[in-house]
This record gives sequence, C-alpha cells and structure tokens, in this order.
Amino acid sequence: MTKLNFEQLRTFLCVVRLGGVRKASIGLNLTQPAVSARLKNLEETLSCELFDRSAAGMTLTKRGERLLTYAEQFEHLADLVQKEVIDPEGIEGHLSLGVSETIAQCWLPELISRLHGLYPKLEIEFNVDISVNLRAGLLNREIDLAILLGPVSDYSVDNIDLPGFDMAWYTAADAPADADARDCLTRPILTYARNTRPHRELKDMLYERVGPGFSMFSSSSLSACFRLVEANLGVAALPRALGQDYVDAGKIREFDPGWVPNPLTFTASYLGEPKSHMVETAAQIARNVAIEYDGDKNF
Repeated sequence: MTKLNFEQLRTFLCVVRLGGVRKASIGLNLTQPAVSARLKNLEETLSCELFDRSAAGMTLTKRGERLLTYAEQFEHLADLVQKEVIDPEGIEGHLSLGVSETIAQCWLPELISRLHGLYPKLEIEFNVDISVNLRAGLLNREIDLAILLGPVSDYSVDNIDLPGFDMAWYTAADAPADADARDCLTRPILTYARNTRPHRELKDMLYERVGPGFSMFSSSSLSACFRLVEANLGVAALPRALGQDYVDAGKIREFDPGWVPNPLTFTASYLGEPKSHMVETAAQIARNVAIEYDGDKNF
C-alpha cells in the first residue's frame, strides 16, 4: 500500500473545487492522465471510492465528503509551515501570474525580479491579457495572482489596491499646434480593446461631451496605439506613464480638449481560499513595486 501524500490531497481538493479533472489539470499545470492517476492512487491508498463518476460529472461520495474536511485542514497546516518554518529560498513550486498590458509595460520586470530574488527556486509563469480574461482565469483557478483593472467583485477574491494611472490625450508631434483641441476628437480615437472598462468609460464620456459623431479604433496593443498616433493616423487617450517616453522623444505630444478620461485603477487580486502565503506575499510585493514606480514617475 502506498503512503498518503499531500500532493494527492492537493489534487483531490483542486478537482473538487474546479469541478472536474480537466479544469484541475489546468489549475495544477499537469496533464489530465496525471491528475486521474493521483486520484486513483489516493483512492487505492484509502481503500474507498471518493467520487461517484457519471456522464454528468463527478460528485463526492460520503467518504469523499469526509476527506474534504481533513484535506482542507492539511492544506491550512501546510501553508502555516511554509509561512513560519520554510526558508523562502527553499520554496519550490509554480506561480501563475496574469497582468494587464499597462502593468507589463511599466513595472512587471521589477516585480518578476523581486519574486525571483525571494523565491529563487519558484517557477514563474506570466501571461499578459485584457482584464476581463484575467478575471475569468483567476476565478477558474488558472491564474494565482492577477494584476488587473479591479477590484474583482467576487466573494472568493481578495483585492489589494494599487496606485492608479492618470490618462492623457495624445496627438502626433507634427500635428497642427494651432488646431482647436476639441476638433481633434473628430479624428479616429485610439484606445483600449472593446471589451474593457477604459473603452466603455471613454465611449460614454465621448457620447456626453462630443456627441455621436466620433470614431473609436480599439486595440489590445497599447504600443500599437502609440505608433499609430506617431504616424498621425488618429489621437489617443492612454496612460501618461506610458506616453511620457514618446513625448520626451519628440514623437507625440499631449493636447487638452478640456477633459480627460478617469484614471485607471488596478488591483493585485487572488483567491482567498485556499490560503497561500506565497501568493499573498507576491501580491504585497506587487503593491510595493507599484508604489515605488508611482513615486519615481511623480518625482
């Protein structure tokens, strides 16, 4: 008889929480056969079936429900050991990080550097995507820590507020300087992807202040938006933190139509259960890095 081990219990918990082997394999970064093998070994170790398996899915048996309580206790104790006993330099594992492009272009490299310095044996995977996809990945347990336009309004999620990003209007450096700034908004307006909060909020403000005659060009690539502004193919409402280098290089310039979109608000968001000291620490490091970056930009 094989011995009970925590990886089997962790896999069991993930299958229960995500509702199946396929989703658990994504959450654990394992193949589906590997997840199924762990469950089989766990059931053989305990000499009982933990799931009723049918075409409709997997449901816990009575013994599976009993094990769930104990497995959660083991999980809590393991997190306490990691927090109080294990040297961070000895912690191994996998951290899945999801970030918005704004963050990726600002302080993501410093965050990765600090995480690697604290957890040198930790495997860090990061994905850059729009916030709506990052939110879904977090709730599906495909992402451990999401740095996104937040907060995520879900009972299962803890959110740490991060410094915001002021927005600004940009046009090409060689665009006519004496043109009425409000007339610039009759040109194509380049901004965030369609299914994002900044796009929706900007669209509402344009309807209110300009009327229905505006044209918005959406993109998931902010760097592409800046290049199109530089080529004088439109104007843009984008974060000042990203635009300043282009302005300093003389490629684009700011203009003021009398209003700007609301600042972007970001959070470092993670699931409250199961508790993970490593993920909570990573979120706090993200906050520290963001505050330092904000301070440097406003110095």
